[in-house]
Amino acid sequence: MQARAAAAGGDDFDQLARDAVYRAMFTRRDVRSHFVSDDLDDCVLARLLTAAHHAPSVGYMQPWNFIVIRDATRRRQVRDLFLAAREQELPAIEAERQALYRKLKLEGICESALNLCITCDRQRSKNSPLGRWHNPEMDLYSTVCAVQNFWLAARAEGVGVGWVSIIETEALKRLLAIPEHVTPIAYLCVGRVSQFAPRPDLEAHGWGKRLPLSDLVMSETFCGAGEVPLKSAIARLGSAEQPKP
Repeated sequence: MQARAAAAGGDDFDQLARDAVYRAMFTRRDVRSHFVSDDLDDCVLARLLTAAHHAPSVGYMQPWNFIVIRDATRRRQVRDLFLAAREQELPAIEAERQALYRKLKLEGICESALNLCITCDRQRSKNSPLGRWHNPEMDLYSTVCAVQNFWLAARAEGVGVGWVSIIETEALKRLLAIPEHVTPIAYLCVGRVSQFAPRPDLEAHGWGKRLPLSDLVMSETFCGAGEVPLKSAIARLGSAEQPKP
């Protein structure tokens, strides 16, 4: 495998490799509306799952499993779960934003090449308290790292990923026959896309905007003032990324 051979070749990344890593991060999108009808080759999917399986996991517990969902009927059933959950969520949305909420495209369950449910087996490391004695939720966080690995690898492969979070967990577990001790972490729509949007969809539609990084950096304690040189470096970096007139 090329990625493994490259990793064995040395510890340093050259500038092209560094640029590629950051490009994958900065151009990754939560894809909802740009999926095309092309199938996703199993060799590509194998690479993405291998990337996910190499995510960091506390205590080397590797608590994840990957349910690949291709069947059209099952995916329509999942979409029905999404539609029901969206109606349940709607009353919690601010009244002035409900019309916008209804217009947002929030899933590509049936349009994508396949769906993937990434789960966390909470019994896999029950006999090993390493890293979980004081923080028992670390298996959940480790599985989220697997989701991120999958997502970034997918972007590098030109594959779109959309995370569908508006689903009632217990209903999804029943539909996918997920055991009681296993927790669904991410339900993903995966497939080739016509484009990757230049900005996140929710930003483009006016739902929200990226927070200034400098406002989120604190010194020594929560809300601690300081780190002026670091914040200046962040500001310069942000200015350099602005489009030229």
